[in-house]
Amino acid sequence: MASVDRTQAEILWFEDIGIEDVPLVGGKNASLGEMYRELTPQGIRIPPGFAITAAAYRDFLEHAGVAARLREILAGLDTHDIADLQRRGLAARHAILAAELPAGLERAILAAYHRLSGDGAVLADVAVRSSATAEDLPDASFAGQQETYLNVQGPSALLEACKRCFASLYTDRAISYRADKGFDQLRIGLSVCVQRMVRSDLAAAGVMFSIDTETGFPDVVLINAAYGLGENVVAGSVNPDEFYVFKPTLRQGFRPILRKSLGSKEQKLIYDIGGGRMTRNVAVPPEERTRFCIDEEDILILARWACLIEAHYTRKRGQATPMDMEWAKDGRSGELFIVQARPETVQSQKSAGVIESYRLRGPGGEPLITGRSVGDRIAAGPVRVVQSVKDLHRFQDGEVLVADRTDPDWEPSMKKAAAIVTNRGGRTCHAAIVSRELGLPAVIGTERATQLLSDGQPVTVSCAEGDTGNVYDGLLPFAVERRTLADLQRPRTKIMMNVGNPEEAFRLSFLPNDGVGLAREEFIISNSIRIHPKALLDYARLNDPDVKEEIDRLTVGYDDKPGFFVERLAQGVAMIAAAFHPNDVIIRMSDFKTNEYANLVGGRPYEPTEENPMIGFRGASRYYDPRYRDGFALECRAMKKVRDEMGLTNLKIMIPFCRTVEEARRVLAEMEKNGLKRGENGLEVYVMCEIPSNVLLAKEFAEVFDGFSIGSNDLTQLTLGVDRDSEIVAHIFDERNPAVMRSIASVIRDAKAAGRKIGICGQAPSDYPEFARFLVECGIDSISLNPDAVLRTTMDLLEIEAGLAQRS
Repeated sequence: MASVDRTQAEILWFEDIGIEDVPLVGGKNASLGEMYRELTPQGIRIPPGFAITAAAYRDFLEHAGVAARLREILAGLDTHDIADLQRRGLAARHAILAAELPAGLERAILAAYHRLSGDGAVLADVAVRSSATAEDLPDASFAGQQETYLNVQGPSALLEACKRCFASLYTDRAISYRADKGFDQLRIGLSVCVQRMVRSDLAAAGVMFSIDTETGFPDVVLINAAYGLGENVVAGSVNPDEFYVFKPTLRQGFRPILRKSLGSKEQKLIYDIGGGRMTRNVAVPPEERTRFCIDEEDILILARWACLIEAHYTRKRGQATPMDMEWAKDGRSGELFIVQARPETVQSQKSAGVIESYRLRGPGGEPLITGRSVGDRIAAGPVRVVQSVKDLHRFQDGEVLVADRTDPDWEPSMKKAAAIVTNRGGRTCHAAIVSRELGLPAVIGTERATQLLSDGQPVTVSCAEGDTGNVYDGLLPFAVERRTLADLQRPRTKIMMNVGNPEEAFRLSFLPNDGVGLAREEFIISNSIRIHPKALLDYARLNDPDVKEEIDRLTVGYDDKPGFFVERLAQGVAMIAAAFHPNDVIIRMSDFKTNEYANLVGGRPYEPTEENPMIGFRGASRYYDPRYRDGFALECRAMKKVRDEMGLTNLKIMIPFCRTVEEARRVLAEMEKNGLKRGENGLEVYVMCEIPSNVLLAKEFAEVFDGFSIGSNDLTQLTLGVDRDSEIVAHIFDERNPAVMRSIASVIRDAKAAGRKIGICGQAPSDYPEFARFLVECGIDSISLNPDAVLRTTMDLLEIEAGLAQRS
């Protein structure tokens, strides 16, 4: 530490300050100093810089007579009177900007600036950021409350930027935020950060969190990235690229990039060389917009740094501390830097053990518009389209705020909103951050909300349906359920879940569970891929120009068309496997019927027309057949990527509709050709028990597979000879039929005798408590349920097991 009286120092360098110095230099500077001192030895790059202290700021206010004037301006403040707040804020800022900086402070700032610039003749271009002494605390987020100035160069520009930072402590939103949080307006000091610029205007920058910002799932790093300086991502001016990385296996040396989502990245913020301004936005060329702005190595480096930063602050504070970080890539050197880090203040503050779930009471129909969901709530109200801050006075309590984007000046009005919808922005933009903090549902990055929605139009904003947020026409009914999980016991019978949608996996993982008994490839293929794998393999030979055009549209950014299938499928499966790690996640390989495969893009030429696809060319029979073998190879490649590259070895594989033992052996041989050998690297392979032959030959199937999962829907259909889709005979379909129950009892007995695991993934245990009792009495290992039945069935099983214990 420096030998000067640090409490009175005007300038402190990053190497001389740490996280304990928030009262001296504010949260931003204290964090930068902490990382510069403690984490650069671990390989994390922090641009050098210095802090103009809060003591210097207070000395400026007192000597210029501004402090008394500010007290006078803010006396009797009512933050709910927006017009009055605006008048007072403007007067406060003018009072600071009109005052002269003390000559000694000017000399100290410029001396430090010359030292930061080094020995060269050219003075450094720097970022000048505000750092309030109460900001970035674990229970309050002052993000965006004060100003930042980029590409500041030269003495006069630097001094002007510093004074503007001082004045920004009294922006309308900062005054309002402090008042609502109970902070004394004049007791909050302001420090200024002066830091060498990273030339990300020539590369990319963005934001990352060491926690999922929507669900609070703690084991991922979320990275948002766009071309140019990072302020566009922070402000929500662009729809950025988005990446998820799984922390536990990343720490083990794997490459677990769970998801890569391409953003539109319409513009980038660059230096305004000779233009009279510090920065300006320019359009991003179309060919760059269709590429990810950082590569996988950059993604993994950033994620590793996020883990190191989180671990450091967790040790420092003695409790888990998820972090919110800003990063930048220098276009000249190619190096990555961390330029800010603060504790995350929304998900980390939520109480554990309480699950709150929202759901629409009925179908909403086709949404008017979609975007990315923020949070998992639902709200309804009339639309108010706000084109600029000048229109905010028209905004009323309970309206749905619709805008191109929001910025910190809007925050006093955002508190009154029922929900927020924007054209632009990613999960880490201003609208998203404030919506989370206020507990509002928000749908961001819709691109056209301000064009398609109109004032007074009643809408329902739903963020309860996964990653995609929907805006529906009308005020739709919805339900809110709150459950306390404290002290909930676990039954001996494992409770697993049926999960199809990867976007819901993080949220669902908070339900009490023992893993996933059935993860379906079909949902991922239908929603994230949408193309028949054979059409991708044969892309160069396709003759249909319309099909080729549609494939090109869906695979933007992927020159390797089969690789698109592998990566998208792997990412979808990995999201589920990571969400429930280290518990088992059993993925069922593709089980489309031929008519469903035919409906995929480019699929019709590859699929036969069958009278009864339900018992036709499906499941295991496809995997070794020449008509689909290379498509199955792509599926295997995806599973191998999840297990071997991402380290998610909790993923088990399940083969559906396997008719004969010989067929089972042929499928396992096909898997082995594609790098998935049963028993290697702990790989277990299960079989769906859904055909009477699986029951009758259970002992023989047990020699080939590691376990069984009873598919009670198909097993009931094929045991009773009932088409469950036929209204005429649908009344006969009942899993409680003695023939079905005897079959299930038999296969459980044989599986247990062979030392194999056996579970069930059908609906019957959820619908019929007596069926669940029957399964428990038979000694089934696990019951896999739809998520909405987990808690209810858990309670039922606890009661059943207690009753059985008393009888014994």
